[in-house]
Amino acid sequence: MRKKRIFETERLILRPWKVKDAKECYKYAKDPLVGPIAGWPPHTSVKYTRQVIRDILMVPETFAVVLKETGLPIGSIGLHKNDLAEKDDEMELGYWLGVPYWGQGIIPEAAREMLRHAFEDLGLNRVWCAYYDGNEKSKRVQEKLGFKYQWTSEDVPVIQMHETRRGHVNLMTKEDWLALYR
Repeated sequence: MRKKRIFETERLILRPWKVKDAKECYKYAKDPLVGPIAGWPPHTSVKYTRQVIRDILMVPETFAVVLKETGLPIGSIGLHKNDLAEKDDEMELGYWLGVPYWGQGIIPEAAREMLRHAFEDLGLNRVWCAYYDGNEKSKRVQEKLGFKYQWTSEDVPVIQMHETRRGHVNLMTKEDWLALYR
């Protein structure tokens, strides 16, 4: 069995999700400002959140964003294989954060560590990142990190929300990352 990775930044611990995180996760995931803009409905109960943790968040390369000062999860970040990341040497970065922590640079801090992990530990050559129209906070995170705009797609299916949206796709290559962070 592979050892579960845990990462540390100045203010954060990025660690695998645990079922016992359900109550804290629900506190933030129930907020209608959090999930819908990212493409998923607000959580409806701690029980539902527990199931989401088991089925969606407890997968390789997905981490609870935990504040060192409290030891409690306040969001999530991870690297995923999907339709953007088709090749073996690429993944997509995804994240969300509880509203009380917006605007404090927490996700950029966590994402810089995830990008380091992606390029140094996992040997990736490309990391994709995307956001839907109207998600200005996610757009700003990607700009701050140095992702480069690739394209905009109309009528992107948002399956969990039963709708389509306009989506914007950005990319960071290993070369971009080395130039920015090394």
